[in-house]
Amino acid sequence: MSRFRLDISRTSAVEEYDVVVVGAGPAGLSAAIYLARYGLKTVIVSKDVGGRMATAPLIEDYPGMKSVPGTKLAEMFVEHVRSLGVPIVIDLVDDIKRENNKWCIHTASGRKLCSYAVILAIGSENRKLGVPGEDRLIGRGVSYCATCDGPLFKNRTVAVVGGGNSALVSALYLADIASKVYLIHRRKEFRGYQVYVDKAKGHPKIELVLESVVTEILGSQRVEAIKVKNVNTGEEKIINVDGIFIEIGTQPPTQFLQKIGVKVDESGRAIVGPDRSTNMDGIFVTGDAAGGPCKYLFDQVITAAADGAIAADAAFKYILKNKKAEES
Repeated sequence: MSRFRLDISRTSAVEEYDVVVVGAGPAGLSAAIYLARYGLKTVIVSKDVGGRMATAPLIEDYPGMKSVPGTKLAEMFVEHVRSLGVPIVIDLVDDIKRENNKWCIHTASGRKLCSYAVILAIGSENRKLGVPGEDRLIGRGVSYCATCDGPLFKNRTVAVVGGGNSALVSALYLADIASKVYLIHRRKEFRGYQVYVDKAKGHPKIELVLESVVTEILGSQRVEAIKVKNVNTGEEKIINVDGIFIEIGTQPPTQFLQKIGVKVDESGRAIVGPDRSTNMDGIFVTGDAAGGPCKYLFDQVITAAADGAIAADAAFKYILKNKKAEES
């Protein structure tokens, strides 16, 4: 995402804003657009730009875009944000503390950004298989992003693990690059859109390995093969591959949420109200990291963007209410 013009400057002064948005996926970028249009001084702090949206090979269900690469849609979001004068700071957030009736964001580079409200759009992390060889070979054939690493496997053999839309789209994307793609899923049926299922089943380069799980990733310096077990018979076999792309869902940033005092549900996501407010006054959580009974039930770019807009509206009303209280 280096094509974006981002703020990576360093400063020791305390930076004052109305709202700090943490995260620059569809929820965070959408929130920033609405906040800026409300006239609030806003900044985005994020470790990267685009979130999981930017790693999608193709997005074919965003209204007005019949088919668009995830990176392109992320670019459009960012350009919209920048056109409204909202800076995007690429940095890691170390801590969030209450100081003098404001929330202060402390970053890894030493920046301190304080605001009346904070919107956490921190997304979720890739879920791992948890099998031998996975951690050791990350970056050496083990990947969680087909668009990022797929081009490295031109005319080679790869495996994709998963049964949802992300796995299906990744397999189809990789089939245009690799010589062969094994699509491994623990169940007999896929959970993704039927149009993707049909394309994968009919693609000459994709071989389905169903009702099977990966039990080990093999290789000394790089991925050389995977061990796969049939969940019904227990039979194991070795499949020679040069890379494995793991697309089995995500998990929330539970530890970070708990560190700053946000209550989480049984899944580890923040418990939010209909307006994305939390138990911490002035802290809102939106997108993939939001949970509880008010969690949206369909994880898509469009629902994340809508969720960001809801959080922005709530933050605006929260700030108005508190400023009036200060003046009276």
